[in-house]
Amino acid sequence: MIELRPFESLGAANHGWLDAHHHFSFAGYHDPARVHWGALRVWNDDRIAPGTGFPTHPHSDMEIITYVRTGAITHRDSMGNEGRTEAGDVQVMSAGTGVRHSEYNLEDTDTTLFQIWIIPDERGGEPGWGARTFPRGERSGIFVPLASGLEGDADALPIRADARVLGASVKAGDSVTYAPRSADRHLYLVPATGRVRVADVEAKARDGIAITALDDITVIALEDAELVLVDAA
Repeated sequence: MIELRPFESLGAANHGWLDAHHHFSFAGYHDPARVHWGALRVWNDDRIAPGTGFPTHPHSDMEIITYVRTGAITHRDSMGNEGRTEAGDVQVMSAGTGVRHSEYNLEDTDTTLFQIWIIPDERGGEPGWGARTFPRGERSGIFVPLASGLEGDADALPIRADARVLGASVKAGDSVTYAPRSADRHLYLVPATGRVRVADVEAKARDGIAITALDDITVIALEDAELVLVDAA
């Protein structure tokens, strides 16, 4: 199954400082058909105005992955961690038994990002945070694991879930193929930029494509594209 979820069909809330679009039910947006996709619970497409952000608030029992598309986000948490994650890079917070954190755009321009939440395999555990640089050039024509709980993804940021978040960049006219470990996986693909086609489904930037029951998928770039893919149980 391949289901296109156009950007225009997403839930949305514009708070001025935050322009948020929700691929799945979140906050004031609820769609019973879009509550989760396997263990993938949240995919928010956020624009954060300069000098603003999310003040300190709590989380528990969730793997929270932030993929920065443009600008940068500055993280602080109750564990004493602080870091700045720039465009193309990734940060992961395992909320575990509980953590408080803030995320601010301290830049002079808008920051745009994907905020992805994945349900952990088990509740509890010590909370943790980490960030890594993933040069876009190293993802050319191949899906690279950015965050993962799967064996063999040693270079990815660790998460506590049977899932992985991957990134790829593809030139117009080229393609990239991804093979999940089994046909019952839940795949969710979003082009951060560009236009792509999967089988007979065409998606533009920031559309979602929900995929199940395929041995592998081939993504054809109709324009230069930057891709983010979640593979979850």
